[in-house]
Amino acid sequence: METLENYQLILEAGKTTTETALQLFDTLEAVSLDFMIGRWQGSGIDTNHPMDGLLETSNWYGKEFIDPENVHPLLFLDSQGNIFKVAPNPTAMNWVLKLPILKNDSLKPLLMLTNSFLKTEKSQARLRMMEYRGKVSATMVYDYLPINDSFRKVDENTVFGIMDFKNLPQPFFFVLRRCS
Repeated sequence: METLENYQLILEAGKTTTETALQLFDTLEAVSLDFMIGRWQGSGIDTNHPMDGLLETSNWYGKEFIDPENVHPLLFLDSQGNIFKVAPNPTAMNWVLKLPILKNDSLKPLLMLTNSFLKTEKSQARLRMMEYRGKVSATMVYDYLPINDSFRKVDENTVFGIMDFKNLPQPFFFVLRRCS
């Protein structure tokens, strides 16, 4: 119960330290591939990471797991509230990470325009059972980026995710909630 209470405090605040987020992640239960199937709505957890606020500023919606071979890692909302899929692009990601203030809403139109050029219907990732931080759990492996997203169970409809990006030493944390 302590873990769930800690999680709720972090979720309400929307931020914590990397150390606390890692401690919480390590206490959570692993999830299976089947558990992850479906569409999930996401939100970032601020840990003073270079990507904090980037997903929210760019109208990130979440992720969709069709089956282990077909995953849409980046779902976004357009200006009318429609969900569309984006192909992660290494060049665009490196460019965006160099923007001075990612949480600045003035960047939102530019980020949304960039995403509109990267629309796709093609799967951009796979789902595998992999060991990360001592537990084997469902992990999303991007097709074209050196990124793995590992997931741990908070409850039947919520997972705590950690993005392990080879080019950044600090992990990025996020929450996914199952869509009904």
